[in-house]
Amino acid sequence: MAEELNDEITSINSIYGEQTLSRLWHDSLLYALALPAQPSISIRLEFPANYPDAPPSVLGTQSVGDNVAKGDGAYLVELVREVLAEVYTPGAPCIFDLIEETDERLKGLGLDQSSKNEEQQATEADGQPATTTDHQSSSDGLQPLEELGDPPPWTLSDVITEKKSVFVARAAPVTSIDQAKQYLSHLVATDKKVAKATHNITAWRIQGANGVQYQDCDDDGETAAGGRLLHLLELMGIWDAMVVVTRWYGGVQLGPDRFRIINQTARDALVKGGLAPDAGKDTKKKGKK
Repeated sequence: MAEELNDEITSINSIYGEQTLSRLWHDSLLYALALPAQPSISIRLEFPANYPDAPPSVLGTQSVGDNVAKGDGAYLVELVREVLAEVYTPGAPCIFDLIEETDERLKGLGLDQSSKNEEQQATEADGQPATTTDHQSSSDGLQPLEELGDPPPWTLSDVITEKKSVFVARAAPVTSIDQAKQYLSHLVATDKKVAKATHNITAWRIQGANGVQYQDCDDDGETAAGGRLLHLLELMGIWDAMVVVTRWYGGVQLGPDRFRIINQTARDALVKGGLAPDAGKDTKKKGKK
């Protein structure tokens, strides 16, 4: 269990920040979880000795910020317990899904504090109130969020950590090149973790009208990775789908192993999303969007 949990901690903290999941005492199975959408509140988790064969327990709040409204800590604890009961699958690490799903619910409830904190930090930095909070400023060359459309229906792979590099793939059905580009733009514009990643390797295959076929890929700096990803789509017989594999480099070169992991996460997302012709009914729980 210790090795699996340590790998998961490395993965989570590489994606969300170093203090997202932190051990409370040396050799303890008690951890503090700070959710990106509610950074002022941390949740105390206790992992059983046989995790991930058994789920962690949500014990309560570990810390609550001075400016947190009364009752918000207790509400967050109950929400995390509810989400954990839904996302946990025996034998599978669950913290990534727990964070993603809880953050999505907090955002849906209008309780996402991360953007407010960033605005406050900007104000403290220059003494002026931030002028762009609900959309991306057009002055930085990125498309305003209100023009990006609805969130893409991503299906996520399991997260893989290898020598401190972290990999995760997203797959979605697409019917046009413009839609594929819009999905990628939306992902990079709305997910800061993805935008700051070392590579976002992309491939898609689309069957248009009158038998016209479109396919393309992008290495995003990971030489030859896009072509290998496109080849995977061809081997799996997949059309009208795209896949994006995100990698956060951990400082240790992986050599050819990186291509194996890129394809492994991509295949996982495509199968979970039902985009592979031979996927059938996957018994695994789908990744969170």
